[in-house]
Amino acid sequence: MSNETQFNVERAENGLTLQQFLASRLALSRSAAKGLIDQRRVFVNGRRIWMARHCLRTGDTVGGVFQREEKPSVSRSLIIYEDNDYLIANKPAGILSNGPGSLEQELRNLTDNRDLAACHRLDRDTSGCLIFAKHAKAKERIIELFEKNQVQKKYEAVVKGFIAEKSFSVTRPIEGQSAVSHVRVPDSNSSASHVLISIETGRTHQIRKHLSSIGHPVLGDRQYGVGRAISPVEKTIPRQMLHACEISFINPQTGRTIRCLAKMPVDIMECLRKFRLR
Repeated sequence: MSNETQFNVERAENGLTLQQFLASRLALSRSAAKGLIDQRRVFVNGRRIWMARHCLRTGDTVGGVFQREEKPSVSRSLIIYEDNDYLIANKPAGILSNGPGSLEQELRNLTDNRDLAACHRLDRDTSGCLIFAKHAKAKERIIELFEKNQVQKKYEAVVKGFIAEKSFSVTRPIEGQSAVSHVRVPDSNSSASHVLISIETGRTHQIRKHLSSIGHPVLGDRQYGVGRAISPVEKTIPRQMLHACEISFINPQTGRTIRCLAKMPVDIMECLRKFRLR
């Protein structure tokens, strides 16, 4: 985990905006300071603040993990399955699934296949199993499987707080559409819980929204885990603790069952240790 930097607002800094304060204390441009705030990396008096014009007062504490993020390296070691139609990679956190500078683009360069295309998406800060089609027909066929909910996806997460139940389902609709997440709880304590999630539907940010809706947001989630005081330990978590650990489907080209597991990344293992979860 990264270390948090903390500053106390001095009398001479009373009335500065958060953007002005960070630009001064971190020797950054105004735009770079705003970038940190926009990324929801900044805390004032223990609460996440994402308003650049937030006015500071003498005695306020401003903190966050401010070191520059490096783009993950991409190599063949990320590929966990490959056949004539599909490639499945263990996407690192910190890289987009598709678009400029994405894992899709990097793997196209690595495999010298201009047709390689991501078949679904994981959030930038979510790691794990991501399917790529090697040609247009393969992508068209697997998109049909996704639409029929015939691709099984499982995730691991570390979430806020104690969960008494060992298994349960969340069925709260998302943006007027049905959404179903099944949750198992291998371990839980007063601070955090380790959960395994399988989803029947694939709504945008479904897992993060569902877990937040029941009062157990994913640790490190800067979008749905807000509006609450955050402990010093939690502030050091570098990204949302969510990992797509398993994916399975029947290859529509061959009829062969494909099942892939993505090894848990080091930052999530470290988070489990830090919160004394197995």
